[in-house]
Amino acid sequence: MSSNSLVLVACLAVAVVLLLGLVNMMRGGSANTSQRLMRLRVLLQFVAIVFIMGVVWWRSA
Repeated sequence: MSSNSLVLVACLAVAVVLLLGLVNMMRGGSANTSQRLMRLRVLLQFVAIVFIMGVVWWRSA
């Protein structure tokens, strides 16, 4: 899997979790589910940023 693909997958994962959280909020879902999705989104954002910074570092070398 290329570095661009990893970055794309990480960003798409963040977007999917964000949309799931928004749908849960709009439907008046469980607050625990919203909290869990928010924590997962933050973790996935961290992973995406690490991938992006790693790709930038790797390509600049």
